[in-house]
Amino acid sequence: MITGDLHDFDFLAGEWSIVNRTLRARGVGSDDWDEFPGSLRLYFLLGGLVNVDEIAFPTKGWSGSSVRIFNLERHQWSIYWVSSMAGVLQPPVVGGFSGSLGEFHGEDEDAGRRVKVRYLWTKLGPYVPRNEAGVLIRWK
Repeated sequence: MITGDLHDFDFLAGEWSIVNRTLRARGVGSDDWDEFPGSLRLYFLLGGLVNVDEIAFPTKGWSGSSVRIFNLERHQWSIYWVSSMAGVLQPPVVGGFSGSLGEFHGEDEDAGRRVKVRYLWTKLGPYVPRNEAGVLIRWK
């Protein structure tokens, strides 16, 4: 079980200009990436137990929001996502940070396939976070 700390996401507070990149075709061995700009704003609620971000991708015409909730008993974060494309709150990924590396696991759907996913956060420096998401296992 991956655990974390209440202050794991303190580094992300404020407003950010970001670069997002995603594979154009996932699960087929492609290395063709679509790269596009975005902006992110993150703030805290309930003394840091909850943080919320809003992310906008103006060149794509959609936006989204993450809600992160820290479970004090389990010492884990649950991260929920909703996008303006679907308006549906997705199941969470759950985990935490060990040092500068955060790891979060969950279930998702990709092009109609049920998959397990892993999200990685890396704190490369005070103002250089990196977030990676990857599909781990295709479910039958």
